[in-house]
Amino acid sequence: MTRHKRILIVDDDEGSRVLSAAMVQTLGHEVELACDGLDALAKLPLDIDLVLLDIMMPDMDGFEVTRRIRADPCGADVPIIVVTGLTSTKDRVDALEAGANDFVAKPFDHTELSARMTSLLRMKEAQDSLKQQRADLEELVQRRTLTLREALAETADAHRSTQRAQLDTIDRLAMAAEYKDTDTARHIQRMSRYAAVVARGLERPPSEVDLILHACRLHDVGKLGIPDAILLKSGPLNEEEWEVMRQHTVIGERILAGSASKLLQAGQLIARSHHEWWNGSGYPDRLQGETTPLWARICAVADVFDAITSERPYKLAMPNDRAYEVLRQKRGSHFDPTVLDAFFERLDEITIVQQKDQDLVKTGKS
Repeated sequence: MTRHKRILIVDDDEGSRVLSAAMVQTLGHEVELACDGLDALAKLPLDIDLVLLDIMMPDMDGFEVTRRIRADPCGADVPIIVVTGLTSTKDRVDALEAGANDFVAKPFDHTELSARMTSLLRMKEAQDSLKQQRADLEELVQRRTLTLREALAETADAHRSTQRAQLDTIDRLAMAAEYKDTDTARHIQRMSRYAAVVARGLERPPSEVDLILHACRLHDVGKLGIPDAILLKSGPLNEEEWEVMRQHTVIGERILAGSASKLLQAGQLIARSHHEWWNGSGYPDRLQGETTPLWARICAVADVFDAITSERPYKLAMPNDRAYEVLRQKRGSHFDPTVLDAFFERLDEITIVQQKDQDLVKTGKS
């Protein structure tokens, strides 16, 4: 038999309360007594396991008490046995509809009431066990979810750290390629941002735009293999020197070849092909049209625009209006028309990148 439960006996008649309490105690349970509905509701928070409830009480009858017990979180699942002298079917139906689990008629039979209480207490015990198991499971899930989130956060941090280290290495490698050029760092930053603007204009996915932004910085990495006498010459290069200079595309590809990194693979394509022309007269492979990788075609526009609008020891910076004319004149010959159109469609963003760079130089933050 289920024992050591707390039973709330609600009856306005003291004699009935005493009788019921004596019977409940012989079953080994603890007793709480209430003389009316309000007293009963006040004692619900005392971890009540079952309610023996009289129906015929003044002010608040047992039907209303039952409804209020069910509306209280402390009593929503507590079994209620209605003890009543009412015997009509309607009264019994009303009690069940109000939320009672069972009923016994007065005067009750000790054995019958004991059996009904035991059955309901076992049911309550099983429900409580299930609720506890559910609560324990939810707590376990929450703990494991928290642990998983922490592990995922650590993994994400590690990936960010690796990504930052890779990007930092790429930037330093790109700067090393043109270290002797006083405007190298700014050139790399500007032209890569121009390229990202053009890529967005071509409606490339955000991940690809980000790839182009960083991979374009490696376009001239092959200059590491070009002699300083040619790389730093203040005057025009002769044909023999140009032949050597053109090799920076092939050297760049060799430097970046064989990497498992998507970023370096993209850089490899751009390094080799960013001097190819749309009409096939570029170098080193004389590729024509869309046989040149799109990323290299994008880089070509960004690189040339930045080169002609930047001051060098051997030339002055070209004003933007004149630079636009030069680019337009080479539409369909040097540049992919679609890529160049995307450049001009986003001139506002191009100008913002250029102006921000000039502002950094003026404030000494370059």
